[in-house]
Amino acid sequence: MDLSRLAFDADGLVPVVAQDVDTGQVLMLAYASAAAIEASLETGYAHYHSRSRGALWEKGATSGHRQELYDVRIDCDGDAVLYLVEQAVGACHTGHRSCFYRTLEGADVGTVVFDPDEVYG
Repeated sequence: MDLSRLAFDADGLVPVVAQDVDTGQVLMLAYASAAAIEASLETGYAHYHSRSRGALWEKGATSGHRQELYDVRIDCDGDAVLYLVEQAVGACHTGHRSCFYRTLEGADVGTVVFDPDEVYG
């Protein structure tokens, strides 16, 4: 992948949407640096940049809920990335399969697939 095609922001990051390669379900939104994208391509597993920790982060390194990477796509402006992944268990730290489990009105429409207390302590 030619990373020069990406329009990273002032912090050197680009938003990444993770989507289930089989179902099309949108799993999460995170940010990636050039190093995170390179690590994803090298390992075959999704990596991101943790804005709270200021560091490279492999999704599922702690929980085991890894995202196997199938494809990386960029949008027409080069300012957003799409990771097509196979998600192990759940993507959301709340225990849901997807981080997009609530409606604007607050209704929970998602599927809980694990207990976060058991996974994260």
